[in-house]
Amino acid sequence: MLEDTRTAARNNAEWCDIVCGSHGLAGRTDADAWSVPHRSPQWYPDAVTLRPGVDAEALLARIDAGPGASVKDSFADLDLSGYGFRVLFDAQWIHRPPSAPPVDTPLAPVTTSDELAAWAAAHGGGDLFRPAILADPRVRVLARRDDRGVIIGGAVLSGDGPYGVSNLFTRTDSSRDIWRAVCATLPDAPLVGYETTADLTPALSAGFTTTGPLRVWLHG
Repeated sequence: MLEDTRTAARNNAEWCDIVCGSHGLAGRTDADAWSVPHRSPQWYPDAVTLRPGVDAEALLARIDAGPGASVKDSFADLDLSGYGFRVLFDAQWIHRPPSAPPVDTPLAPVTTSDELAAWAAAHGGGDLFRPAILADPRVRVLARRDDRGVIIGGAVLSGDGPYGVSNLFTRTDSSRDIWRAVCATLPDAPLVGYETTADLTPALSAGFTTTGPLRVWLHG
């Protein structure tokens, strides 16, 4: 379980680094954590821990730890309350091993900047997703379209195995279906990610299991 959590945390840190890089922010990775010295884009942390027992002061010294800073505490073992942070949310890392190809329809790749703009508008992320991520071989932006070609759901797969699932969304009522479509897109590869407790059920129904807790801290 601990190694699965480490794997998921490393994958998530890599994705955070890709997103920050697309905004011109250079990250730093070592055995303790990934971090970025200037404020990360909206919804993305300024640091992600990569092992249990990271020193809180040393970690915060690597980032702009003022109001608006956030830290992904990958092992839920930090206490940042004494530094002006509060718990934003708790979640669970999830993992799905390679499995037999399901009957669900895979998601389609997003390959052009215009398609990415439409995907981002459907997702709600706006300017967060920049065309540079499409050129990164570690990233697959995926979409589900209705009969008219309108994007009604999607996700991002990142890494080179295990692949991280992030930014999953659907404009319909069934998030279980979009999770299953993600699994159908890469049935023979392990997948990792995280979900808050309230949103775990669709992922678990698609074959994921929980591997350990994480916590996100926010300053101010």
